Amino acid sequence: MDNWFRSKWFVRVVSLAFAVLFYVFVSVEVNNAPNNADSTFPSGGDSQNLETIDEVPVDIRINNDKYVVSGVPEHVSVSMEGSLSILTPTIKNRNFNVFVDLQGLEAGNHTVELQHDIPEKLDVFIEPKRIEVTIEEKATQEFDVNIDFLHENQLAEGFELGDYEVSPQKVTITSAQSVIDKIGIVKAYVDLNGLDKSINNREVPVNVYDSQGNELNVNVQPENVVVSADINNPSKKVPISVETSGELPKGYELTSISANVEEVELFGTNHVLENIEGISTEKIDLSEITDSGTIEADLALPDGTSAKDIENVEVTVELEQTKTINALPINVESLAEGQEITFADPANSEMDITVTGNPSDIKELTDEDFRAYINVEELEVGEHDVPISVEGPEEVSVEAEFEQATIEISEPE
Repeated sequence: MDNWFRSKWFVRVVSLAFAVLFYVFVSVEVNNAPNNADSTFPSGGDSQNLETIDEVPVDIRINNDKYVVSGVPEHVSVSMEGSLSILTPTIKNRNFNVFVDLQGLEAGNHTVELQHDIPEKLDVFIEPKRIEVTIEEKATQEFDVNIDFLHENQLAEGFELGDYEVSPQKVTITSAQSVIDKIGIVKAYVDLNGLDKSINNREVPVNVYDSQGNELNVNVQPENVVVSADINNPSKKVPISVETSGELPKGYELTSISANVEEVELFGTNHVLENIEGISTEKIDLSEITDSGTIEADLALPDGTSAKDIENVEVTVELEQTKTINALPINVESLAEGQEITFADPANSEMDITVTGNPSDIKELTDEDFRAYINVEELEVGEHDVPISVEGPEEVSVEAEFEQATIEISEPE
């Protein structure tokens, strides 16, 4: 035996045998590995990966004509694990469904499991896995649609809501009988904020609420109704008066003041207009007026009203100015030759006159524009009361201090 181990050929044969045995062992292990994969250098395409998709919708499989279902979540989370070669296209294409199959179940409460049609080569985990559902027989009932107008107090100024129409006036609601029994009101909302014209065939959605005001998720047919509404701007014709303040300067008198229009059409809501019987101009300050003429004045519009066709008026002001001409001498006319005249009261040989007229006519007048006189033609010697005449511009009126004078006619000795 010792001689065998000392022989190099014996050692070579044994070494060769061990090499063959080791080769066979490795080959067997490789051939028995899953998918014949190389355990030392695994293929990247066959590695195991885990992906989660949120918000996956859940389908309900049931006789929708007969039943309604509650308790089924709208979305679930789905986790998938498996080879990338299968996992990647499945996630990318979303070519799978998650559903709950309730076909064959009767009305009542049931615990059911969510199902899917994801390829079997992937491990699938759905959260939640099981759910509690309630199956109820479907009920259908008609309800009147109530129109709720929002921000009615925020219509354009002067506008108000008039008559309105809704089509259709009733809708058909389908749901579980228990939900139908909870319905308190069916409404459609129309926003009036800022409107200044009528609504013509506006389509608005229908909302369904219980008696506590909670919105109910039901099937409504039709889902929308069409609303038309009159948005009115009522009007009323009222007279215009001219408002003044202050007093005219000394020596002036107001003879007339009037606007160039007698009435105006006011626009506003009926509630505002019903108590308005007339309007005035903004106050005109008389203390600043010293001549007749035309003044532009704004209208003092009541709150909540407008006058579409007119914002201001022209006010015609007629003034009279009074002016005194002092110590106007009284002339004597037609005194016969050889006669003399004396005034019973020497002071009456002259007088004051008061001149009244348009300020533009009065301003520049002086005593040279007037002549006072008495006519003594054919008067005999003696004392006489004679009328005094005053001449002046035609456009003014004159008031004399006195209307007649007492005179004495005599003949010199």
